[in-house]
Amino acid sequence: MEKCRLVEQGFKQGSCLTHYQPERLYVPGYLKDTACKATLKWRDDTPYRLIHAYQHKAPECYLSIYQSGCNWSCLKCHSWDFSQYASGTWMSPDDIAKIALNYVELHGDKMYYEPRERATSWHAQELCRACGSCIRFGERSELCPGKLELDKVVLLDGGNFGPARNIISFTGGDLACQPEWYVKATEKIKNLGKNLWVLFETNGYGLTPKNLDQFKEAGIDAFWLDIKAYDNEVHKRLTGASNEWILKLPAEILDRGFVLEVSSLYIPGWVETDQLEKIAKLLVQVDENIPYAIIAFYPQYKLRNVPSPNLEQMLEAYGAAKQAGLKNIRLGNIGRFIRSKEDYEVLIKHAKV
Repeated sequence: MEKCRLVEQGFKQGSCLTHYQPERLYVPGYLKDTACKATLKWRDDTPYRLIHAYQHKAPECYLSIYQSGCNWSCLKCHSWDFSQYASGTWMSPDDIAKIALNYVELHGDKMYYEPRERATSWHAQELCRACGSCIRFGERSELCPGKLELDKVVLLDGGNFGPARNIISFTGGDLACQPEWYVKATEKIKNLGKNLWVLFETNGYGLTPKNLDQFKEAGIDAFWLDIKAYDNEVHKRLTGASNEWILKLPAEILDRGFVLEVSSLYIPGWVETDQLEKIAKLLVQVDENIPYAIIAFYPQYKLRNVPSPNLEQMLEAYGAAKQAGLKNIRLGNIGRFIRSKEDYEVLIKHAKV
C-alpha cells in the first residue's frame, strides 16, 4: 500500500476520505477512498485532477478553478457537494493553461492588471464592490471605491458586474499534499506570458516546507490561508485534523516571499471572538499588515443547525482583531448578519466590509 505523502515528510495524514463512484462499474451509493486516489490520477507522466467547475465571480473578481476532493473533512464545508464527493471533469495542467488563456483572450483590453502584492481576494473590494450600480443605474454606489474605470467593468458569471482581474485561483477542495499537479499547472500558466498571478486558496495542511519550496520554484504567487480555529481540539472536531502546523504557516509563507491573506469563519459555539483574537495576535507577531477577513458562517453540511453570527458578535470580533494590532481587517458575508438599513449604517461606521 502506498504511503501517505504527508507521513513520508513527518506529518500526519489528513482527514481525507472522499466519496466516489468507480468508473465503468455500477455500485449503488458511494465508496470511499483517500482524496488523492479518488480525485487525482496519472496518465503516463501527466497528473489529472477532478475539476468541478471554473468561474469568474464576485466578490473575488478573478478566475476560480474549483477542485473536487480534499485532505480535510470539515463539518461546515461550503463546498461539500464536490469536495467530499468526487465530481467533475478530469483536467491536466495543459487543460488549466487553456482555461487561463481563454480567460485572458475573452476579456482582452478589459483585463485589469493588479500588481503582485494585490494578488488576493481581500483586495478585490478595494477596487470594486461588484454591485453593478454603475452599469445598471448609470451611477456609482455610495460605497464605490471609485478606482475602476467603466471600460474595465465586465459581466461576471452569476450576473454581477466587476473587473476581470489577472489572477487564477485554485479553490474548492485542497490537495496541496500532492504538489505535482499544482506545480505543473502553475508552470503552464506562467509560460503563457500573460502576466497572470496564481493564488492558492488553502487550508494549509499540505503546505509542508518541502511543498512550499516546490510551489515557490513553480511560480505560485499567493496563498489565501483559511485558519479554521485557534484551539486545537476545536480544530480537530471541526476539520478532522490538527492545526499545529497551520498556526506556523503565516511565517513560513511570508519567509519564502509569497503574498499572504488569511481568513477565518465566525461560527457561533465553535469559533468566536476569543479564538479569532488569538489568531489576530498570532498574525501580528508575523506581520501586522497581513490582510485578515473575518467571515460570517452560514449553516451548511453537518452544521446546518448552527446559526450565523449576529451584528454584535461580528463587530466584537472585528474590534478584538483591531485591538490586537492588525491593520487590515475586513468583515465578510455581511448578508448573514445585516437585517436592516440601520444595521448596515452601524456596520460601515465601525468596520471595514
